[in-house]
Amino acid sequence: MSCASQSTGQVQCKIFDSMLSLDIHIQTCRALMVIAVLLGFMGIIISVVGMKCTKVGDNNPATKTRIAVTGGALFLLAGLCTLVSVSWYATQVSYQFFNPNTPINARFEFGSALFVGWAAASLTILGGSLLCCSCSKEEMRGQQYYRQSQPSTTREANVKTTPPEKREQYL
Repeated sequence: MSCASQSTGQVQCKIFDSMLSLDIHIQTCRALMVIAVLLGFMGIIISVVGMKCTKVGDNNPATKTRIAVTGGALFLLAGLCTLVSVSWYATQVSYQFFNPNTPINARFEFGSALFVGWAAASLTILGGSLLCCSCSKEEMRGQQYYRQSQPSTTREANVKTTPPEKREQYL
């Protein structure tokens, strides 16, 4: 329902008969949030399967890495859907607040749900990007970040030798 309060303290509410009678931005934001929840749920399941400590799925490390990166990508998409939905709704609230044609008693302000939505989107994007970046490539496994000195097989001995002409002199 949509409610408006009068200066006398009276509150008038209008009940929406159908979900289709809502504004298009509200319907779109709801749809994006449902998609974000579904993508996040699928991301959790796929990321758990892709963890190295689980025995679910293939035991091949390369396959596990690909599965974990897929879960991270789903988290990134869920975070982006959340960010778009919350930001679009905030833009509409801000536009209607500063619109001179909107009555003063029908103006919305930013609520705590918008700030929670922005924080959730940021953390989901951060988590998805960390999951995608933490899974290294197969070729990089086993390599070390410092250079080891390798023994050379062509080293000469530290023994001083005398030239053949001088050896004959000593004999």
